[in-house]
This record gives sequence, C-alpha cells and structure tokens, in this order.
Amino acid sequence: MRPSVDERHEQILLLVREHGSLRVTDLAEALGVSAVTARRDVEMLAEAGRLQRAHGFVTWPDPAAELRSGQLLGAAAPARRVLPPDTVLGLLVPAASYYYAEVIRGAKNAAAAAGVRLILGISDYRPEQDRAQIASMLNTGVSGLLLTPTWPSGAPSAEEEDAVLELGVPTVLLERRVTPGSPLAELDRVCTDHVHGACVAVRHLASLGRRRIALLARPGTPTADFIATGYQVGMDALGLRPPRTPVAEDFTERLEALPTAIVEGEIDAALVHTDSDALVLLQQLQSHGLRVPDDLAIVAYDDETAALADVPLSAIAPPKHALGATAVDLLLQRLTEGPDEQLPHRHLDLLPALHVRASTTLG
Repeated sequence: MRPSVDERHEQILLLVREHGSLRVTDLAEALGVSAVTARRDVEMLAEAGRLQRAHGFVTWPDPAAELRSGQLLGAAAPARRVLPPDTVLGLLVPAASYYYAEVIRGAKNAAAAAGVRLILGISDYRPEQDRAQIASMLNTGVSGLLLTPTWPSGAPSAEEEDAVLELGVPTVLLERRVTPGSPLAELDRVCTDHVHGACVAVRHLASLGRRRIALLARPGTPTADFIATGYQVGMDALGLRPPRTPVAEDFTERLEALPTAIVEGEIDAALVHTDSDALVLLQQLQSHGLRVPDDLAIVAYDDETAALADVPLSAIAPPKHALGATAVDLLLQRLTEGPDEQLPHRHLDLLPALHVRASTTLG
C-alpha cells in the first residue's frame, strides 16, 4: 500500500534530518515518487516551517537563523532575491587536476543543482593568469566569483588585496586565508582545516605506539605551513619531540636519505605531504629492504593516489568535493540576500578525514 501524504512527509523529515541537506530529485528517488510529487511535498513542509528550501535543495531548519530573522517571534521572513535563469558564476582555481579536480566537480554539481551556470578559469599558478582569467569572466557577465588566487608570498600584497576588493561582484575565497582584521577578511571564505588534519595524522601514528614521528612536507606549497603547524601542535600535545631527520637542501635528497635514519632507529613513522612524495618514499624503502608499516608507518596527506600504492597508504583526505559545493552555496546565499537581510560574512573551516589503510595497520 502506498504511504499517505502524512507518512511521506514524515519520511522526508527523517531523511533531511539525517543528511542535513538533500536535492529534491534525490528525495523523489528515495521515496519512489515523481519529482513533481516530491517538490509539492517539500513546498508544503517549507510553508509549514518544518524545512527550508532553496535552489533545488531542501535543508533542515536552522533555529538560530530563524531566531535572528524573527520567524520564531511571529515575524515574516525577509524577502530574498530570485536569481535570473541565466545566472553565471565564475570559478578560478590554479589547476584542473590533482587536488582541484574534485573541488571543481563539487562546485559544478552544486551549481547545476541550483540551476545556475558555472564557468571555469585556470591560472596554472601564475598571478598574471589570475588577472587575465578574472577579467575574462567579468567580461562574460558573471554574477559572482569563487577565487583561489595565486599569491606568491602565500598572503596577498596590498595591491593584490585591492584588486580582489575592487572586482565589483560578490566574491568567495576558496582554500585561501588572509590576515585577520584586513579588509579582505570581510569576504566569505571556505577552507580545509589542514592544521587539524595534521594533528589527526600525528595522533593516529602515536596511537600505534610510534614516538619518533617525522614530518616530510615539500616546502613552498600553499598547504605546507599549515601542515607543519598542525604537526607541531600534535607533537606538543602528546609530549613528543620531532626526531632528527636527514639534512639536505633539496627535498628529494631528504627522502633519499631517510632509509638510513630508519635503520639507525631515528624514525619509526612519517607524515608525508604530498601523496606523490609518499609513493616515492615507499619505493625507496622497498629498494632498501625496509617494510611498511613494520619499519616505518606512513600517513600521506591529500589522498589523491595514496590508495593505489603497492602498500595502500593511510591518508588525510581534505573534503575537496564539499569545498567546491560549500563555496557555491555561500555565493548563492550572498547573491540572493534580500534588501532587508544582512547575512553575516562567514569563514568556514571543513575538517579533513583520516582514511586508515595498510601503511599503518600491522598484519
């Protein structure tokens, strides 16, 4: 027997409460009803204040937001803008492969679910291409921008900060942090909490009884400093001291010298950024007759190719897909902000996850 309307509504509420947010099309599939029926059910629940609906998604109500807007006091919700059907968002990232491929996919899926178009600009980590790609997207008529700028010093100069502030469209920073209290800090942004991720890696290795945990992070990447901070915080919290590691000007030479330090008992575990370097290290260990995880437990950082290693590597996985989707959601909320509504600017940190594999699991 087909469920009644009330039973179907209860099923919807249970699903949305469990997941936090769902596409209406996903609800229809889960309930075994048409998209039209699911949309009508969602509209009824939204009108009753039991769910929130926007851009093809349905979310669980935020009581704090309702209180701020006065809905719990009986006041009407602020009017929101309706985006025109030809709305275009621009996404600038430094690369379309490796780390950013899944970020792009997350942003693309969220934009499609919201019924807006997303166009992509790739800077290839060149500041001049940042400027060229942004100018091209603005000329296309984008309504807002999602930016991962290439700042050579790691933080924007005064000139680079002014350039972003003068774009003239709502902008969300993606995987880029700025100086607290600076004008650019007033923008919405979403980042991975890499400090937390490195701490989790250290704690995992320590839970295995490893005490001589080394950090091997190639310098000069936008992530390296945050991983180094998280590593040190994690070591300090556990009362551990960083072990002596091979001294070399070249990072590749440090990796090549590591087997000797392991044989001499200086190191028994390592957090390695990136996956590619962790794979190189694994091959070097095997060529020296050293075993993973027996002689060295390894946690890689990024989790792009870690699972494909001969000995699958445990890894810290940033929430790349969610980064892209969340950035789009922040921008859409800013674009639909009503004239009487003043949403606070938000800095969101998404936590990476630890994926445990053979490189930290003794057989």
